[in-house]
Amino acid sequence: MERKTGITQAIKTAGLKVTPQRRMVYEVMQELRHASVDTVIEKVRERNPDITVSTIYRILDSFCKAKVLSSVGNPADGKQYFDITVGNHHHLFDGQKIADYDDPELTRLIYRYLAGKLPGDTNIDKIQVQIIINYYLKSE
Repeated sequence: MERKTGITQAIKTAGLKVTPQRRMVYEVMQELRHASVDTVIEKVRERNPDITVSTIYRILDSFCKAKVLSSVGNPADGKQYFDITVGNHHHLFDGQKIADYDDPELTRLIYRYLAGKLPGDTNIDKIQVQIIINYYLKSE
């Protein structure tokens, strides 16, 4: 029950109406952590084949706009992946595997480096470094 309450609260806090479809998409993302739209669609439709693909796309889009999810581009395959973690963090990419990499010191270093270098009154919304590992080992 605690997990469902957390899912409901996350959706409500973002100002979105809690629906069974939104709850299911969020629950799937909690399990997957990082996932392409195709994977999300597959997992959601395994649980409920009546949820349409367009509904899942709309939910993912509304979650990103409301900062319930974030998205990140995978340099290995060029696809966008949805990410359950929305705060400042970085990513390690190993082919199609994506892992969160939390390094507040790196984030602070980048903020300090960019302070005063950006045009006008530019504000940084988010710092997200992509670290690609083992790329050259696999391409040989």
